[in-house]
Amino acid sequence: MLDHPEDIHPLFHGAPQSTEFRKLRKRLVRLTREAIEQYGMVEPGGKWLVCMSGGKDSYTLLAILHELQWRGLLPVELIACNLDQGQPNFPATVLPAFLDKMGVKHRIAYQDTYSIVTDKIPAGRTFCALCSRLRRGHLYRIAREEGCTAVVLGHHRDDILETFFMNLFHGGRLATMPAKLLNEEGDLFLYRPLALVAEADCEKFSTAMNYPIIPCDLCGSQDGLQRQQVKAILDGWEANSPGRRQVMFRALMNARPSHLLDPELFDFAGLERAK
Repeated sequence: MLDHPEDIHPLFHGAPQSTEFRKLRKRLVRLTREAIEQYGMVEPGGKWLVCMSGGKDSYTLLAILHELQWRGLLPVELIACNLDQGQPNFPATVLPAFLDKMGVKHRIAYQDTYSIVTDKIPAGRTFCALCSRLRRGHLYRIAREEGCTAVVLGHHRDDILETFFMNLFHGGRLATMPAKLLNEEGDLFLYRPLALVAEADCEKFSTAMNYPIIPCDLCGSQDGLQRQQVKAILDGWEANSPGRRQVMFRALMNARPSHLLDPELFDFAGLERAK
């Protein structure tokens, strides 16, 4: 990737020229392209609503998707979207200014879900589930208004793995965030193109690019979240056995229904011995 001013998207202006960063960038592009192809995310006439929270993951998602589009490898229309949820002290001007500067087509929407969440959730309980449902509903609405075919989120490999263990430990089911999902109404896809990307790589990339990160002051500031607990467990396993996260993630891509216990997935009763 030899960057020249006339051959680079503005999102990559000022990118470090170190060998380490170039390898990181190539890895992000390769893994994102691999996920897009593997899960069949591109369709004719596709238009993606790229959801921007202002966190490291969404900045990475935005940049890599535009990198692929810029180089003719992603034949879809992209529109970035930030949903201002009315959280106190949210820096509402940061993302619009950034997206304008980068020449990224975008839409900023305001919807006060913060008041609803803090009113409905008792003190001491976590906000994440309700906040996520409300946010998702508004994003689907915005996607329809913009004529989009898909809502695109910045969840990465570690998010997917943590969700699997949260469902295992607390939900009693084997399930996680899929890379591709059709909504209940059947009119919109939900994509996670960073599904194969490690969180650490998103952190390194967004830090190196010096993107203006906006922290989540609603759920991110709460203590005792189940996800934080699962993350700590996975961090411990990774520290004791480097590479453990990737091995566990590969297991999610290598399910064997006949070696599990769900009779809805495999016809155990119908198994017969050879005569």
